[in-house]
Amino acid sequence: MNLSISKYSLIILLTLSPLFGQKIRPRNMGLEIGLFKTGKWNAITDVKGVLVGHETLILGDSVRTGVTIIKPHGGNLFEEKVMGAVYVTNGFGKALGFTQVEELGTIETPIGLTNTLNIFLVANAIVDYMILGNPNIRSVNPVVGETNDGGLNDIRGRHIKKEHVFTAINNAMSGPVMEGAVGAGTGTRALGFKGGIGTSSRILPPEAGGYTVGVIVQTNFGGSLMINGAPIGRELKKSPFSSSIPYDEDEGSCMIVIATDAPLSNRNLKRIAKRVNHAFGRVGAYSSNGSGDYAIIFSTFKSTESDELTVDRTELKNRAMNGLFMATVEATEEAIINSLFMAETVSSKYGTSEALPVEETMKILKKYKALNWNKKLYPWKR
Repeated sequence: MNLSISKYSLIILLTLSPLFGQKIRPRNMGLEIGLFKTGKWNAITDVKGVLVGHETLILGDSVRTGVTIIKPHGGNLFEEKVMGAVYVTNGFGKALGFTQVEELGTIETPIGLTNTLNIFLVANAIVDYMILGNPNIRSVNPVVGETNDGGLNDIRGRHIKKEHVFTAINNAMSGPVMEGAVGAGTGTRALGFKGGIGTSSRILPPEAGGYTVGVIVQTNFGGSLMINGAPIGRELKKSPFSSSIPYDEDEGSCMIVIATDAPLSNRNLKRIAKRVNHAFGRVGAYSSNGSGDYAIIFSTFKSTESDELTVDRTELKNRAMNGLFMATVEATEEAIINSLFMAETVSSKYGTSEALPVEETMKILKKYKALNWNKKLYPWKR
């Protein structure tokens, strides 16, 4: 399906993607990534309380953009802040709100994802939303990330407005999360193909704490696609630095939001966020000069500590972090792959970004024996 829309069409404000349900997630086709098992939805919403909402804008032959909202919980975030941290792999981006998160180690608003030139408008809308629910606010720190969708979208038009952000916030829900060319991923491109929104989760085994890690990504970066070690990009002749392939090797960026229910300080949350670099490498990314690669992480764990002036003593020790590190790498890797598999070809007057050819990709994965690992390899048991 192609998303080239007549220039006379109205703005389509979607809370459900028209593409959702028309594609099969790669795990359901035998592409199993990592050792840990996924949660029920294999999504960031497997972390209890986390909500996700999208608003997609498609207008005429030029607008292909949107906004995605992640809510750590459904309550009043300003009054019930969550522990948080941020990590920057390559800082070519316009992330907002990071300095206060770095300083105080908490997140107090819904997290927004959008395009580069709309990030300021989205942040302003989140402030408006927070003020409505908190009459005594005199300072609030909106956290918003972006990637540049100008290859498919009229980015200079700054089409996302307050009402679109409010709709995404108010429609945020648990359960399955829409992926692909939806919300903030509507106009993005990644690894030579149509990128978008992807999500995944991991459940640690009881001996590792039984915690949940969920990830959602907005993919818009370059590299030569690798999946379970198979050189998909090279096989499909989509790799950077090749004079015979019209592929911009410097496209970027990637926003990664991580959620967990583990009781963690902002120090150990940041240690987890750093592990997304391993997932980047596994899928063939290299964080180019023009790629803004950011991770935002929060814990939904609610301390029972009644004294706000003391440190919560339930925090995990450093030696208990290994399972969370590995779960984050696996979930981030799969979320990136999901964003590619679930995206459809999108066209506008600025050009066309072709979807990953799934059938051909599956043949390549079979050739390299990269499928159905969990049915054959330790430690999975059915």
